[in-house]
Amino acid sequence: MASSIFHDLSSSSTSLLNLQTRQSIFVSKDKVKDFEKTQLRIPVSFRKKAVNLQMMASGKTPGLTQEANDRTYEATTDNFNNNTDVFDDIKQRFLAFKKLKYMDNLEHYKKLADAQAPKFLVIACADSRVCPSAVLGFQPGEAFTVRNIANLVPPYESGPTETKAALQFSVNALEVENILVIGHSRCGGIQALMGMEEVDSRSFIHNWVIVGKKAKESTKAVASNLHFDHQCQHCEKTSINHSLERLLGYPWIEEKVRKGSLSLHGGYYDFVNCTFEKWTVDYEGSRCKKEGSGIAVKNLSVW
Repeated sequence: MASSIFHDLSSSSTSLLNLQTRQSIFVSKDKVKDFEKTQLRIPVSFRKKAVNLQMMASGKTPGLTQEANDRTYEATTDNFNNNTDVFDDIKQRFLAFKKLKYMDNLEHYKKLADAQAPKFLVIACADSRVCPSAVLGFQPGEAFTVRNIANLVPPYESGPTETKAALQFSVNALEVENILVIGHSRCGGIQALMGMEEVDSRSFIHNWVIVGKKAKESTKAVASNLHFDHQCQHCEKTSINHSLERLLGYPWIEEKVRKGSLSLHGGYYDFVNCTFEKWTVDYEGSRCKKEGSGIAVKNLSVW
């Protein structure tokens, strides 16, 4: 009786596996992929038993090869589950945003659907640790944001970049009232700039961070005797002011700053100690300085 039940169970498992194999030959590639995903959702223990029963029914005993296959099944399933978990978390965050913010401020988001009128253009680093919306609490519609390696502003005379496109659109079309350039502690882009002996023409990183060459030169002139980490920290702040100075080299930005309809600000986020320094360009004071000697600042504060 027991052998009959075992025979029926193993035959059933064998037939099921054979049927799946024959069907996969005749279906499209897309359906095969769907089938594979379905297989991943079948508990590993069931698939292991089915394969073991088939081998036992044929008089074979599962061995090292089967153990290796089991580990492959489990690793594949773990990877699939891990990927699913990542997006499940993101999904829950979105649903929480939709319920707690979007639906509670529906009129505001309806207005944003028609047009945006941000007061700020924020130029920040692409570093995952320094999201300006998370650190400074910018809400949708408040800040037009462009992020790049080391929060650099390229010269007006150089070729087109996404940062220059963001400047032109936000200043001339959106008519933002403030540009805020934010640097931060332990910036990998600045470390690459400071440690670079010469530009590797094959390196996208080198060809970008060289935009901050003047900040590096200024740092080396006054801090070359300091430890490399302290030189980088000095350059992180110096490069912000060089970027602010560069902004005044854009004619349509300089014109608006001169007329008082646009203000330029610097910010430095130290995420090691969780402090934020903020300052504003003193346009009149900067005009009194020699060309290339930097900018004058005012309203310095530490939060």
